[in-house]
Amino acid sequence: MPNDPESLLRIDALPSDDPTPGWFHTSQKRIPKPALVGDAKAPWVVIGGGFAGLAAARRLALNFPNDQVILVEAQQVGFGTSGRNAGFLIDVPHDISAPDYIGDKTVARNILNLNQTGQRILKDLVEEHNITDAHMRHSGKYQAAVEDSGMAVLDAYRGGLEALGEKCKIIEGSALEDIFGTSFYRKALYTPGTILVQPSGLVKGLADTLPENVTLYEDTAITAIEYEPQIVLHHATGRITAEKLILGNNAFGTHFGFGPRTIFPIFTYGSLTRPLTQSEQASIGGEDFWGIIPADPFGTTSRRTHDNRILIRNSFSFNEDGRHKPGYTEKYRLTHRQSFERRYPTLKDVPFEHTWGGGLGMTRNGSSLFGELRKNVYGALGCNGLGTVRCTAMGTMLADWLAGKSNDTIDYLLSLPKPEWNPPDPFLTMGVNFTLRRGMHNAGLEA
Repeated sequence: MPNDPESLLRIDALPSDDPTPGWFHTSQKRIPKPALVGDAKAPWVVIGGGFAGLAAARRLALNFPNDQVILVEAQQVGFGTSGRNAGFLIDVPHDISAPDYIGDKTVARNILNLNQTGQRILKDLVEEHNITDAHMRHSGKYQAAVEDSGMAVLDAYRGGLEALGEKCKIIEGSALEDIFGTSFYRKALYTPGTILVQPSGLVKGLADTLPENVTLYEDTAITAIEYEPQIVLHHATGRITAEKLILGNNAFGTHFGFGPRTIFPIFTYGSLTRPLTQSEQASIGGEDFWGIIPADPFGTTSRRTHDNRILIRNSFSFNEDGRHKPGYTEKYRLTHRQSFERRYPTLKDVPFEHTWGGGLGMTRNGSSLFGELRKNVYGALGCNGLGTVRCTAMGTMLADWLAGKSNDTIDYLLSLPKPEWNPPDPFLTMGVNFTLRRGMHNAGLEA
């Protein structure tokens, strides 16, 4: 635009994920809402059709029933980050920087409340709207270890959870094989509060059950924005004028001029097998549904899904602009193959049907960007690996706060310290890549 106004901010990175997300392609097909053509105007505009944006748009519509809410998603709902995680709705805090993985108990209780708030919101919506494709099960989670270092982590974490008054139990040896169908793991810490879901099926269902005063536009990327004298969002074929703007687009929120160098996108990678045959299921035994997270944060997350697939999720990359990097899924698919065959050598001939990557919005101090960012602009950004529950709670609480409501969860989110700044490039890229490589190497057999 040769005549760009001085107030125009060009968005220098638009969401672009790889085309092979397993959860998206194995969930029910839906007809996406059409992209916006031309201009639109609304009192409220929300950017981001993931957990935070969906939650904020829904609650805004309920809190302001006479107002129109526009929700804008750059890709299709369920295709982006919110449909690419491992599908764990985790309740308990997990501070890997603390010796007992709990740390300060007051902070831990606030995090517990925040996570459980997100769980309750999602559970109620799934039940209210009968979102069967979420395949939601209140099954708990196993944090499992094979290395001595990992088992020490589990013992420390159990002590921290017990001090917090949270239920948990250690399971060892052959009892684990009866659950997972593999003798690979030596010890696991079971916590009963986690809920497992099909994440893409869940967010698709949330999008298709929004209140009538929410208009969702998919495949509508915002390419530029003006904040003064009024909020104007530019897209491929027109503009959206908003009285108030909510950013629920995680790490991409930094491209809108807020929290620069505070939220950085770390990608992790997953593979899903084809469904196991009856004979393959019988060959390994075990329970038909479970979820494992690793004792080492750089280890392997695994699930046996509702449709008898095995999920393997591990490996990390720093994608500076929040977009997928060509060739990375092929590279990490080989890593997943090794991890899968270590756990299930008798299933070595079972192929992966899907391999994909997905971004996490991470901050150095584990904090989030919540509340007012500037006049009439608000954000719920920075999921730190718990986007399912944390972003749901943050989006909902932000909409309640904007309606003048208050509660302990809102007060906690407003009290959070700002995310810490990261050093400029090339130092940031060098530091993050070194940390990721070292972590993946040191994970050992946990990977």
